[in-house]
Amino acid sequence: MRWCASWNRCKPLRTSLITLFAILIFAMPARAAIDEAKARSIITAAISDFVRPVYADFAQSTQVLAEGLKALCATPSQATLDVARKRFTGTVAAWSQAEIIRFGPITAENRQDRILFWPDRRGIGLKQVQAILSSKDETATDPATLAGKSVASQGLGALEFVLFGTDAETLASPDGAFRCRYAAAIAANLDGMADDLSAAWQDTDDISWLWSRFGSQNDRYRNAEEALGELVDVVVHGLEQVRDVRLNGFLGAKPDGDKPKSAIYWRSGQTVSSLSGNLAAMHKLMQASGVGALVSGEGEWIPDAIDYEFANAEAVTAPERDEPIDQLLGDPAHRASLEFLRIATSSLSGLVGQRLTGDIGLTVGFSSLDGD
Repeated sequence: MRWCASWNRCKPLRTSLITLFAILIFAMPARAAIDEAKARSIITAAISDFVRPVYADFAQSTQVLAEGLKALCATPSQATLDVARKRFTGTVAAWSQAEIIRFGPITAENRQDRILFWPDRRGIGLKQVQAILSSKDETATDPATLAGKSVASQGLGALEFVLFGTDAETLASPDGAFRCRYAAAIAANLDGMADDLSAAWQDTDDISWLWSRFGSQNDRYRNAEEALGELVDVVVHGLEQVRDVRLNGFLGAKPDGDKPKSAIYWRSGQTVSSLSGNLAAMHKLMQASGVGALVSGEGEWIPDAIDYEFANAEAVTAPERDEPIDQLLGDPAHRASLEFLRIATSSLSGLVGQRLTGDIGLTVGFSSLDGD
């Protein structure tokens, strides 16, 4: 599908601009106190129907990835390398859904950065991975000792370089034995963290209990507004992450300002797939939780508008999901699709962060991106 070839043909773009214009013009009064029973039901649904499943999927993907790396090391060949690479992309897809949840157990033990250290603006991670490969540091081939090393040397970014970066073709032969052991250790380390995260969200006495059992005795979530605010923050800050960090990190104001090698997962061709996964996950979270049911009669149009804009954003990435980012940026029509995401995510930020929150009486919290 070709998007935005001309203004007259670009209906999603026109619709997004109209929506954004409406957001800026109109204002809605705040609602009264939120019904606690409804709020608790929404948070419970978010946990059971979104958070737990996506972390379980991530854990399953890392297990499959770790098994694929073991097979590659045992029998190096182009076929086993291809399987390992495919399983890496599967893990990226699963993580792109789970990573929007940036609170709870993911914040312990540096797990967020240990799973994915990005953006790496100074190339620190790349230098560390290259140093390990050059020196054949055997401590990096043991998951236990690797876990104590720099966060940049043990996550998806490091594994992507090992599997797709310079000299990765040696993995298909015995010459890549050390490189493969390092890759296998990264995969095993990721699998361990994924299992811990999934277990933590399944534990009814941990974060799940705190979030769904808000109240005056709960030091973390004292009322329904704070609990629901956490839910909406996931989406608002997730949209900021997609637009301001992931997308604007490589997409310039004009084509001559594009920086394809600054894009996440550019070596494995998973840049757009990751963005698409983030957006799909935010949409799923809102639908699974049913938070839109809290809107007033005056705001009953808001959930439909949010669904429509998410559908636009997801549709524009679908045809390009697995294409190398440098090729996409070199095609005017595909590049226009990426530019459309800027508008769509801005429109969604306004719809969720202003219109929805204003209608149901929530305040969006501090952004984790403010210090970036």
